[in-house]
Amino acid sequence: MGSLPLEDFDTMYLGDYLDEKEIAGGLEAPVSFFELIEGDCWRKNAPGPLKFLLLLTGSETGSTFQVLKFTVPQKYFLHFYVVGVAVTTSLLLAICFYAYMEMTPLLPEPSSYSTIASHLIGSNSFSFGSVLSRTMEHKYRVWRTVFVLLLMEIQVLRRLYETENVFHYSPSARMHIVGYLTGLFYYTAAPLSLASSCLPEAIDFIRGQIVEFIVKGRARMPDLVIDSPSLLKPLLKLGWCQWIGAIIFSWGSLHQIRCHAILGSLRENKDSDEYVIPCGDWFSRVSCPHYLAELVIYLGMLIASGGSDISVWFLFIFVITNLSFAAVQTHRWYLQKFEDYPRSRYAIIPFVL
Repeated sequence: MGSLPLEDFDTMYLGDYLDEKEIAGGLEAPVSFFELIEGDCWRKNAPGPLKFLLLLTGSETGSTFQVLKFTVPQKYFLHFYVVGVAVTTSLLLAICFYAYMEMTPLLPEPSSYSTIASHLIGSNSFSFGSVLSRTMEHKYRVWRTVFVLLLMEIQVLRRLYETENVFHYSPSARMHIVGYLTGLFYYTAAPLSLASSCLPEAIDFIRGQIVEFIVKGRARMPDLVIDSPSLLKPLLKLGWCQWIGAIIFSWGSLHQIRCHAILGSLRENKDSDEYVIPCGDWFSRVSCPHYLAELVIYLGMLIASGGSDISVWFLFIFVITNLSFAAVQTHRWYLQKFEDYPRSRYAIIPFVL
């Protein structure tokens, strides 16, 4: 009997679990995307781009040897989170600097007497109200982005820590190079998606600051003083959506920590290839509770973002589709591998999938 190191599967199901010992011994590893496309039906009817992918991976010829040539150690999952931390931190610092310099205070400054007088007598009242409304909404949007990026920063930092200290990857565990590249792309694109609503203007502002610094020189530039209360106040004055999203994010993170600890404990003996059924926490309901927790985490980010940015919706839909596919394949593998596997468990979402 042996323990499927489910911690070796990440949000990128394209990272095949290809253990050389298992392949040599004829043991069925979890069905993956690349194993699914090995079939003749897929190869004959695949569209052009997919046929190119089959050829690239060696699947067009059905050669397992060719597929194995394009793999990397599964411990390279660490690279995903190094990239994720680097990209998220850079975006967070850039947009936070822009928000602090240009979008504080969050509440409008008291109007001058002349502006109030013109407003009371009806002069330019409509334009005044609409401009003020747009300005306030813009400020809230920028600070919402800072808030969501803070959540993403917490997520990737935690995953970086877990990958290094909680998971115990088998020395022979491999993942496909396409899965590896997809993971690197994902952890670059995900933070960019969360920041897309105000990233262009933040870049323009920083570019302007750099040009001003070059033209004026350091001596003629005003000193940058960071006032911590002024930095925190806008975040504390955000709407209920942000705090509900943060609570949901925290709930998902808590359960993912527990599930990863359970999975990590199954492989405390790094040299063992024993397979056992994980139990505890959400494992009592689903086969892939760490995937379910990931969905909850990204749902929290979606709610915290306000749900008005289409790029965040695309990110959430991608995560749902990706993890659902991976969970179904892993669930099927469990059912085939263990005769005593609990039949009441769902793949990822209780009573749904």
